[in-house]
Amino acid sequence: MNILLLTLTILLCSGQASAHNTKISSFATAKRTLLQKVYYDHRQTIYCGATFSRDKNVQPPLGFHTLKHKKRAGRIEWEHVVPAENFGKSFSEWREGSAVCRDSKGRSFKGRRCAQKANRTYRYMQADMYNLYPAIGAVNAMRSNYNFTMLAGKGTSSFGSCQMIIAKRKAQPPEEARGRIARTYKYMEWAYPQYSMSRQQQKLSRAWDRQYPVSNWECTRAERIEKIQGNRNPFVAKACQKLYATSEALRK
Repeated sequence: MNILLLTLTILLCSGQASAHNTKISSFATAKRTLLQKVYYDHRQTIYCGATFSRDKNVQPPLGFHTLKHKKRAGRIEWEHVVPAENFGKSFSEWREGSAVCRDSKGRSFKGRRCAQKANRTYRYMQADMYNLYPAIGAVNAMRSNYNFTMLAGKGTSSFGSCQMIIAKRKAQPPEEARGRIARTYKYMEWAYPQYSMSRQQQKLSRAWDRQYPVSNWECTRAERIEKIQGNRNPFVAKACQKLYATSEALRK
């Protein structure tokens, strides 16, 4: 009887914590929460290190410029590091539509709009704050849904002093963003069975995770998101434990 009770207790406890987001299903709410409760004292974009104000106006770094989407260069947008299309296409509502996806004139629709309307799991994935980062709007627009890679040769920045290179429908991010990107991709694949990386993406994520360690800010960001969203990014958490242990050892 005691063994049965212990087994049930373990099962119940293990079911209390989810690997993925189950609290925030609104993309708008996730963006607002990040701005107000996560980035309130560290308003800096992921790719270009641009600062932004509480009303999302950007102060671009010296030497930044863009040839496209100039109207979006003055504001931040919340970018899905793992693009919504990459995981969205695994949902039938995105690919084929749903009976509930009809507009005011009775016409059916599919894609992101339908997945958002018809599938709760998709909404949780879309609103997962671990996968959302502030980016200059023009950079977000040009990155689109392109996969990250290392491009051949040194390449030329697409944004002047910001070392974000976009070419041939691929994106090479600045070095300071690569570790965060890698640990985000690994988290999304781990947390959501609907999403899986290609072998090339897995290999790149493992390499960047090793080469570019966590920063104090990445740890703080993850801790704040965990308190709000209720789940952990284990790839960041584990690295932060090592960082804190090393820092503590150096202080002794």
